[in-house]
Amino acid sequence: MASPFPDVLILNSGEHFRLFLALATPEHIKAAIEKVQQEFRAALPDKAARWTSTQQSHLTLRFLGKVESSRISELVERTQAACKPFPPLQLRVVGLGFFPNQKHPRVLWVGVRDPADQLEALWRATQTATQPFTAEPAESSFVAHITLARLNRMQRPELDRLARLSDKFIADPAWHWTATHLDLMRSELSPQGARHTAIANLPFLGV
Repeated sequence: MASPFPDVLILNSGEHFRLFLALATPEHIKAAIEKVQQEFRAALPDKAARWTSTQQSHLTLRFLGKVESSRISELVERTQAACKPFPPLQLRVVGLGFFPNQKHPRVLWVGVRDPADQLEALWRATQTATQPFTAEPAESSFVAHITLARLNRMQRPELDRLARLSDKFIADPAWHWTATHLDLMRSELSPQGARHTAIANLPFLGV
């Protein structure tokens, strides 16, 4: 099988990539996410949150952690086989949520749904296909979401403001898109934050 990524990304045996699988978001969804972030930024103090870069917005299906470079071609082949039966996914932003919950929020996110209910099936397929390549434990449940911010501990007035904003949120009907493929992403950590690069595209062929 030919390498699914450019020669410059092929490392020597024994080297590793930090990888995850994700659905990319198009520019109009990134703009919509930025609009939501701006509303929350205006209502919360600067110290309350670390905001996700909209240019790196994505919907993660599986975090793989470190994968040896010599195994990436096989990982791509197996994951592509798992993705191949799925048709393109019709996705839409549906609401706001928090991890672990609204009373003790640590992560703010927008939820994503597909009318055909294929997202969870795709998640399960990728969990199975990738398990031999990762030391990360398989996840027991799936909430389709795009992270907006990681939240710091807040005082009661800030929590109340956060709750009021989230209760008012209504997703615009225009916030929808078609996902035609899954991306295998490389995450490189630095003091300036993580940099994500797609190293393989795994198309949904519906066959």
